[in-house]
Amino acid sequence: MHSHNHKEAHQHTSSCCSSNSCSSTAVQNSQKVSDDSHTHAHSTVEKHPDDDEETHQHTGCSSSSHQTHDHTEHQHGSACSVSHNVADEIEPVQTAGQRFNWIIRGMDCPSCAQKIENAVKQIPQVTQAKVLFATEKLVVDADSDISATVRSTVEAAGYELHDVGNNSAATIAPPQSLLSESKPVIILAILMAISWGIELINPKVGLIAFTLTTLFGLYPIARKSLRLIRTGTPFAIETLMTVAAIGAIFIQATEEAAMVILLFMLGEMLESYSAGRARRGVSALMALVPEEAILVKDGQKMTVPVSQLRPGDIIEIAPGGRLPTDAELVSGFASFDESSLTGESVPVERNVGEKVAAGCLSVDRAVQMKVVSEQGQNAIDRILQLIEEAEERRAPIERFIDRFSRIYTPLIMLFSALVVVIPPIFFSAPWETWIYRGLTLLLIGCPCALVISTPAAITSALATATRRGALIKGGAALEQLGSVTTIALDKTGTLTEGKPHVTDLVPVDGLSENELVRITASVEAGSHHPLAKAVINKAEALSITVVEAENRKALAGKGVEGYLGDKHILVSAPSRLDTPLEPTWQNQVEALEAQGKTVVVTLENNQVIGLTALQDTLRSDATDAMTMLKALNVNAVMLTGDNPRAASAIAGQLGMEYRAGLLPEDKVTAVMELNRNHSTMMVGDGINDAPAMKASSIGVAMGSGTDVALETADAALTHNRLTGLPEIIALSQATRKIIRENITIALGLKAVFLVTSLLGITGLWVAVLADSGATALVTANAVRLLKVKLPQVKK
Repeated sequence: MHSHNHKEAHQHTSSCCSSNSCSSTAVQNSQKVSDDSHTHAHSTVEKHPDDDEETHQHTGCSSSSHQTHDHTEHQHGSACSVSHNVADEIEPVQTAGQRFNWIIRGMDCPSCAQKIENAVKQIPQVTQAKVLFATEKLVVDADSDISATVRSTVEAAGYELHDVGNNSAATIAPPQSLLSESKPVIILAILMAISWGIELINPKVGLIAFTLTTLFGLYPIARKSLRLIRTGTPFAIETLMTVAAIGAIFIQATEEAAMVILLFMLGEMLESYSAGRARRGVSALMALVPEEAILVKDGQKMTVPVSQLRPGDIIEIAPGGRLPTDAELVSGFASFDESSLTGESVPVERNVGEKVAAGCLSVDRAVQMKVVSEQGQNAIDRILQLIEEAEERRAPIERFIDRFSRIYTPLIMLFSALVVVIPPIFFSAPWETWIYRGLTLLLIGCPCALVISTPAAITSALATATRRGALIKGGAALEQLGSVTTIALDKTGTLTEGKPHVTDLVPVDGLSENELVRITASVEAGSHHPLAKAVINKAEALSITVVEAENRKALAGKGVEGYLGDKHILVSAPSRLDTPLEPTWQNQVEALEAQGKTVVVTLENNQVIGLTALQDTLRSDATDAMTMLKALNVNAVMLTGDNPRAASAIAGQLGMEYRAGLLPEDKVTAVMELNRNHSTMMVGDGINDAPAMKASSIGVAMGSGTDVALETADAALTHNRLTGLPEIIALSQATRKIIRENITIALGLKAVFLVTSLLGITGLWVAVLADSGATALVTANAVRLLKVKLPQVKK
């Protein structure tokens, strides 16, 4: 039948289903596919929810008792390997016998994370240390218990270490109050005011007062600098600040030294506040999961910790209560507010057996639900894991700046030293003047603002994306999204609902429509394929009793057949028949396909007895999404295994280009061809789209956050809103703009004050403004992404 048409014609070979070489996720999903892979040899459109649009050919996965429909050929091995490769990238690799996790307090920016990593890596037994800044988590691998050593090392570096909570995949420590964080700054400001008053009365005593005030403010900074030097970070901002302040005291520029420290501490405080705001979206996610649940057992209700819940347990959710884990509804139907995960503001109705994600809220009544996720594996946990893993996938510009800063800081220190010694030695210039200018350059040269310019923006953008139901796997994917000029979209299940229905019945003369449905449904009975289900549903709607045909089986690349009494019944795509249709039938097929419908032909003893036309429904927001993409100057192309006439009808409604009649390998070729001249995003909704996603510049999965979608794509939409695609592109473009602005601010201010400092126009306190001020500016600029306005459809 339409084997050439089924979206991703799957060929499930036994090697893929049973081999241990496939990743566990790939195997699970191949099994999912196999459950429904009574592969439908129907013409083109609709697909199994786990599969894709057009054909799959099931050869070795299902038992012989399954009805096998034949839909063309996608070597599932390729999908397996793609999933396997991606899973390898995503899964954190444990490098030793034990893994330890802690929460860190006191980090102001990603450079703090680097300092902690450097410190912990000095411990001989540690094989791997990673700080996940977004969730304030430290992960350490070692073969022995090194908890005490790690704790003392981190505390020696000036940070606090806390145990991870039991009920969450990650736990963010509660933020300190603004007053608590402001105390050192307030105390230093008061001391400076007192010193200034003393200086007005007695300049000599005032000099001593300012010196003591400077030393008071410098003490914690200098202590932290020494710790960092001992733990492998000699060129931190604390070191530069300490050197500059001590030098200023020696040349009696104590007022400016005190002001330098005050501005530095103020900048650190603002940086910490902004970083906390950027992490707030992650904190809000974690707060969605309650710590306790009501367990229903043997008719009795008891309150238990969420950590004790296991798959199969029955729990009760009160009205207004949140789900502590992923669960299936077992009592009636109910409405759930899923906005915290999907961004959808309207409550969604769920029926018995439907799955609801952790963190969703029961709107109107108490419901009983069956737990379906293991501890630590619910939807919220998976999102948090992705956010943590996203830090591994840093944007190219971020990686470049990180490498640049490691070389830049020592060079600045060397340049400052040369500025101090060369003019006095070779040109008899006054030492005091050039020491002062050298110290000023040392502060101006600090790379803090430059280093934080990119990660601050990316952290804010990822938090915004998560709140709107989009999971973007790190800075690299986020940056790539902004350069997309073409989107390739799968049709069935992506542009359409993936739920076809029968629209037309054309029986041969002398046969009723009901008879045509009864005969066609007899060979479709038992299949879970969307096309087959559409025919079965039509039979139910017409109150037709369907007798299952005997000896039902798929004919490779052709169709589905069976015997009803002594009559041979074949249901096939018109293009796959051995004998071409008569002109009258062919004209009717073409007329139906021109309307965007998929047509199957039913034959009885090799004689055509009728046509059945089916049609999928466009997603309600497909047109809006295309309008928004055009506003962003992004071109859209539909890739489908469906017939050209049906594809043309759908594409015409959306005003987009299309390529039809594609096998899975053809889609890969099409995406690679698009990639030659455009930065291309491939959008799909299942494992069958994995090869094309891999071939594109960036792959985005549509759906409800399934394992396959999350693992194979660079980004995933946890809702089914196509308008989420232009939203994440616009968010990426806004992020790239913010990053460019931040880098311009960081380098521009440094360049200006570098010249003015060499000329003696600006002094130490201005140098700190150029550093701490620039750091606060770029952080505040990045935080704007938390409230960025994304494109809206004009009504």
